[in-house]
Amino acid sequence: MTSAAFLYVCVRPQVGAAAAEYESFRTAMHLDEGALDRHDLVREPLPDDVFDRYAGFVVGGSPFNVADPESTKTEAQRRLEADLARIAERAAPGDGPAALFTCYGIGIATRTLGGTVSRAFPEDTGPVAIDLTPDAAADPLFGGLANRFTALTAHKEGTETLPPGAVLLARNEGCPVQAYRVGDRLYATQFHPEPTAKAFTERMAVYRNDGYFEASDYDAIAGRVLAASLTEPARLLRAFATRFSRG
Repeated sequence: MTSAAFLYVCVRPQVGAAAAEYESFRTAMHLDEGALDRHDLVREPLPDDVFDRYAGFVVGGSPFNVADPESTKTEAQRRLEADLARIAERAAPGDGPAALFTCYGIGIATRTLGGTVSRAFPEDTGPVAIDLTPDAAADPLFGGLANRFTALTAHKEGTETLPPGAVLLARNEGCPVQAYRVGDRLYATQFHPEPTAKAFTERMAVYRNDGYFEASDYDAIAGRVLAASLTEPARLLRAFATRFSRG
């Protein structure tokens, strides 16, 4: 039987960054450790019974890119992308566990469900304005959020075309697909909904030399992040946890 717990699916090779991301999700979702398990998908495939054990999945970010040529991907990346695709395929019809794919994860969901991912929509590291679409007003999760809010981004690719049947929920000028829903139980966001400003600057330090920003700009970018008001992204995660809890 499916438990009331959620599963954080880690797709970050960096152990410290993954541990911090788990804590960010857990805190934002208002869950204790018994209600949010974790699975390191970089090092271990999904267990066969995972879809019977959890009410929902939250997928974190990663330095991997969906749009990279398959020939350049490691065996671990190809395996974890196949497992993430399984989660998307189970959540999309609406009769299995719910799933929230974030940042890197939105690319997997998009590609799996028939959309396209492109390098044409990168965003710089730091705070950006997110605008909700008219369809967001009726959405169970996004309907309670402010029509415009600030969120944190750092990515090298984005959704170019939505999967068939997807409902666009959020966008901005730099990246036209910031969030969407497929069915009633699959959500995907390009922005990071989980970190506090402080947690994000600590993550920035881990990826300082990975091409997301000039290393010499760290202090300036961190200052903008720490000055940002980040109320709505965490509210989105709390709404996801509340709506899809069981038991």
